[in-house]
Amino acid sequence: MTLDRILQSQGFGTRKWCRSLIENGDVSIAGIAATDPDEKREAEGLEFTVFDEAWKYRKHVYIALYKPAGYECSRKPSHHPGVLTLLPEQFALRDVQPVGRLDHDTKGLLLMSDDGAFIHAQSSPRRHVPKLYVADTQEPVTGGLIDALLKGVMLHDERFPLAATSCRMVGEHSIEIILEQGKYHQVKRMLAAAGNHCTALSRTRIGGLELDELDIKEGEWRYLEEADLKLLEQEG
Repeated sequence: MTLDRILQSQGFGTRKWCRSLIENGDVSIAGIAATDPDEKREAEGLEFTVFDEAWKYRKHVYIALYKPAGYECSRKPSHHPGVLTLLPEQFALRDVQPVGRLDHDTKGLLLMSDDGAFIHAQSSPRRHVPKLYVADTQEPVTGGLIDALLKGVMLHDERFPLAATSCRMVGEHSIEIILEQGKYHQVKRMLAAAGNHCTALSRTRIGGLELDELDIKEGEWRYLEEADLKLLEQEG
């Protein structure tokens, strides 16, 4: 693949702009300026720098973001900043988007990718991917609340009760709850239906991928490698 097309595929702009970057000496490979945009390179595994920032060619990107509260999971946010503002601008240009959504006031583990097949597979309700949430509650947690969430509660516009796969008390006003359905505002609506209210919410695990194991802080991100992607297939 020619060098200008490699840069274009990685989100560095139009082909014309990528050619100008190369011709101006802003792109280096192995510490040597690459000034010929028509030079052909093996794309897979290619490491290069643009404006002295290191990059590696990736056919697709798979990202774990520790989403803070106050950000919308939308490419066109309406009331709050979008999560794409937390990533390098190249990712927006290569059509990286959230896998599913977290409410703007919910923080925690959010997957992002430009791989349409991956996004579809992860978002499909048929896969029943378990997701672990920690919810703070307005009223004290009771055994009755836990039992109701495990048994199932009826939500508006749902035909059948929705039940937690697992639920346990972790504090006087806090629970851990595992869900597989991924319905709109599900944790908040289930708590309300069970007679309590959610005051704060965080997603800490998807499948077997643990936020604590990713070594990122709120607002930070990192690439998911093959071993990480395999964890998403686990039940946690």
